[in-house]
Amino acid sequence: MKLAFLGTPEVAAGTLRALVGAGYDVGLVVTRLDTRRGRGPGQSPSPVKEAALALGLAVSHRPADVTASGAELGVVVAFGRLIRPEVLAMVPMLNVHFSLLPRWRGAAPVERAILAGDAETGVCLMALEEGLDTGPVYDRAVTPIGRDETADGLRRRLGEMGNELLLARLSAGLGEPQPQTGEATYAAKLGPGDLHLDFSQAAEACNRQVRVGRAWTTWRARRLLVHRACVLPGAGELLPGEIRGNRVGTGEGALELVIVQPEGKPAMSGADWARGARPRPGERLSE
Repeated sequence: MKLAFLGTPEVAAGTLRALVGAGYDVGLVVTRLDTRRGRGPGQSPSPVKEAALALGLAVSHRPADVTASGAELGVVVAFGRLIRPEVLAMVPMLNVHFSLLPRWRGAAPVERAILAGDAETGVCLMALEEGLDTGPVYDRAVTPIGRDETADGLRRRLGEMGNELLLARLSAGLGEPQPQTGEATYAAKLGPGDLHLDFSQAAEACNRQVRVGRAWTTWRARRLLVHRACVLPGAGELLPGEIRGNRVGTGEGALELVIVQPEGKPAMSGADWARGARPRPGERLSE
């Protein structure tokens, strides 16, 4: 079977390498346009483009090119763009989606599952339709979300699960997909407001924001990224946002700042940051 592959980030590049490693003929790879690298004039290819070129595969930035590639099936993993109905009408598409559909349809299913405090998530192999992740499901795999698991770590693990599921289904035959059942929820792309730490929440909720990545607050009017934290029980003597050493009060419990990054500086331990910052009694973050 000749395939086309559509994807962009590193997790999708892993699937592309798995397909080629299993002997599948990938006639065309479609990914996003190269983007600017930093402030210089250089262009940076997507991880999928880098993997495709290393494998000697043809690359395009136009989904419509799939129709002339000779592909019998398109495999889609975190492509990040809608595929037009006229393309879907000519080449069936199989989407590897990182949630238990219909929960978390959309662009950020891994992050939204963590932010919502979901106990489990998984991978669905879905027939792509014109609607947003509405297609029937061929197969799924379920996994618990670790208490301290980050979005990056969970995404890597789901990518590996998805590769196993995809290769097994392609080998055995897709069969007939089943319609999605249950209440749909939508995983909108995250914005800065989703990652702004609100210390009036419980410490567990704040730590879920940290686990998603790029969580931030402000300290003396400058941004402070919190890369890693842990939940401390009790600590009720601290008001929400109040900082004492590298502990921060929340609406319930406290957070220990493990790794932080002050604006314009490299990442450092929360303890080292606190020694340099010397918070005054009663001083708070996000004020």
